[in-house]
Amino acid sequence: MAFQTGFGPLSCLETMIIDIHGHFTTTPAQVAAFRTQQVEQFLRDGTVLSDPPPVSDDEIRAGIEPNQLARMKERGIDLTLFSPKAVGMDHHQGNEATNIVWARYCNDLVHRVCTLFPTHFAGVAQLPQAAGVPPAQAVMAELRRCVLELGFVGVNLNPDPTGGRWQDPPLWDKGWWYPLYEQLVELNVPAMIHVSGSCNPHFHAVATHYINGDTTAFVQLLMSDVFRDFPTLKFILPHGGGAAPYHWGRYRGLAQDMGLPTLEDRLLNNLFFDTCVYHQAGIDLLLSVVPSANVLFASETFGAVNGIDPRTGHHYDHTRRYIDASRAVSEPVRQDIYGQNALGVYPRLRGRCA
Repeated sequence: MAFQTGFGPLSCLETMIIDIHGHFTTTPAQVAAFRTQQVEQFLRDGTVLSDPPPVSDDEIRAGIEPNQLARMKERGIDLTLFSPKAVGMDHHQGNEATNIVWARYCNDLVHRVCTLFPTHFAGVAQLPQAAGVPPAQAVMAELRRCVLELGFVGVNLNPDPTGGRWQDPPLWDKGWWYPLYEQLVELNVPAMIHVSGSCNPHFHAVATHYINGDTTAFVQLLMSDVFRDFPTLKFILPHGGGAAPYHWGRYRGLAQDMGLPTLEDRLLNNLFFDTCVYHQAGIDLLLSVVPSANVLFASETFGAVNGIDPRTGHHYDHTRRYIDASRAVSEPVRQDIYGQNALGVYPRLRGRCA
């Protein structure tokens, strides 16, 4: 059986390991510098800097080969679903016009990674969201371009483009979000619900805002009819779903008190959790609480936490070690978490298995 990323074949075996959460955090310096210049120009005179600097293939290789690719090979990971740097999506800065240029530039760089390393990476898109602007024509156009032209298999959706101020409508708002959900269903692609940077001093971006975003999305979806209205829509909560698994009993009880269906019936046909949880006890809890069919392997390597745990001598983000060591799941279930579950959630990935 051959796995086709859109650019080249890859072995598609029962034991294939797919990391669904990777970011291009190792771009050359001129990429971030361009965004800084873009925001500065917008703040200065309201105009859009729209000519990003070139990036060579050699610069892309230099960013990927000694970093993400080397770590994947060390850990036996076959394929990473790869998107632009999450904290760098930067939706709370600039306006829609600046963010269209920025998203397209970042997505094109991810596409070039997937072209240069076709057996190791598949693309996930950044959307040109902007604070105070409902996701409409510009967002839909970039979504369709990435999926239909670049062969991307998923998208990152920011539930809070206001950067920690939470001033835009919640995920259940029909006028704001439902047109985007309709496009996701039509294209048959899932969305990872992933916030970006924080401009709220109370919320450190990766330590607090990320976990707040995951938990907030879980509760908004629990207390809404999004999945009743879109029964085939699929969302992934990163970072293990924030606080949701730890407080599963709280949410079961709230749903019961509100006369809602069980969490299983309300959410778990549509909502999935990744394994970006960086200690053994956390992974054990996740695997003990959330049904295994709703858990997808991920590590977010070269992401929020890059150091080595002095208690283990291994990188905190080496999540495969925790899953391998966990007694909460059997070996067949473990293999489903590593690959088969992802093929079910990302249909365009499965569709390229010939």
